Amino acid sequence: MVDAKLPIAEPGMRIGLFGGSFNPPHEGHKLVALECFKRLALDKVWILVSPGNPLKDHSELLPLDERVAETSKLMTDPRLEVTGFEAAHHLDYTWETVAALTQAYPRTRFVWIMGADSLQTFDRWERWDAIATMVPIAVYDRPGTGFIATTSAAAIALKQSRVPEAAAKTLADRTPPAWIYLHGVVSAQSSTAIRNSRRVPSDT
Repeated sequence: MVDAKLPIAEPGMRIGLFGGSFNPPHEGHKLVALECFKRLALDKVWILVSPGNPLKDHSELLPLDERVAETSKLMTDPRLEVTGFEAAHHLDYTWETVAALTQAYPRTRFVWIMGADSLQTFDRWERWDAIATMVPIAVYDRPGTGFIATTSAAAIALKQSRVPEAAAKTLADRTPPAWIYLHGVVSAQSSTAIRNSRRVPSDT
């Protein structure tokens, strides 16, 4: 069973929130988590394994217990904490999760972490603009997505709130809306490609 308890946060801690389906998790996810931990000067990164992205097809979505277990095996660094609490608390959308955490831990400094591919469609997320006013956002580069992501509808709408990359360590202390685009080491791995490689070819 997935632990339904909220992770523990002490007042003043700087915690990255890295959410996703992790279907399946891969080294690219770990790279983003660790790079953001370092670049943003965080105390922890919480890996939030979601019940499922409302914008994606769930036909190939593995059970939550399996995804949490696989993600925990991958994220062995003690600074990365894996949790699947959202399902037990009926938190279907990111804005609900962020609202719940900021209310539960008002003295904790949270940063939402996403890949550049998510920034491309961020304006389609439920109450995406509310998310941007609740927590600072860190966007990590993905191969071939930089220009498209930084010229997306959400990026344009939040243009005045973009923080210089050189000031990454100050992001958690900033009053939202505030977001940053981080360049660095990237991985070409993707969950979609891994799922495709695992499929057994059908007889024809």
